[in-house]
Amino acid sequence: MKIVSIKLSDLHPAKRNVRMHPPEQIEEYKRSLVKNGQIKPIVVDENNEILIGNGLYAAALALEWDKVDCLVKTGLSSNDKKKLMLSDNRIFSLGTDDLSVFDEFIAELDGDFDIPGYSDELLNSLIMNDEETTETLMEYGMLDDEDKEPIIRAAEAPAVSPAPIQTAPPEADSGGREVEIDTRKYVICPKCGEKMWL
Repeated sequence: MKIVSIKLSDLHPAKRNVRMHPPEQIEEYKRSLVKNGQIKPIVVDENNEILIGNGLYAAALALEWDKVDCLVKTGLSSNDKKKLMLSDNRIFSLGTDDLSVFDEFIAELDGDFDIPGYSDELLNSLIMNDEETTETLMEYGMLDDEDKEPIIRAAEAPAVSPAPIQTAPPEADSGGREVEIDTRKYVICPKCGEKMWL
């Protein structure tokens, strides 16, 4: 397997990607790149179109990297490329965490929780003792005064009666004949006037 360094400006993200990459994931990719560097190659075809690693590419781009390491797969048919993209995403999702080993690792880290993909809050909650867990559960659902204020104001606001349900009126075609375009029912939002289809 030969890994080559390719400029980000020469790479082309997949036109259609099976895996979506929300901003939260890109942020964690960025954290990983800053902390660990690039630990796996982006897989591209002979035209530098990304087959595997679109999220990694987006993070490197956001960090304004110049180049990334890539594995170039040549000679793949259009179907081979699609199957490679599908299988990469699916095979990863078939794995499961061994929670006993996960718990051991978390305990052994002894509070050193700078781990891309995880928040300190989540990891700390996993190692709480009984007393800390009880205290956290007792606070569950409790709101600070500043968080209560918008809820109280919303409860005190005058109620808005819902608009009556209506049906779209028939329309006329170019010949003047009546044609029913859409028979779905809708309500009109009393605040913005938008139709909400039922």
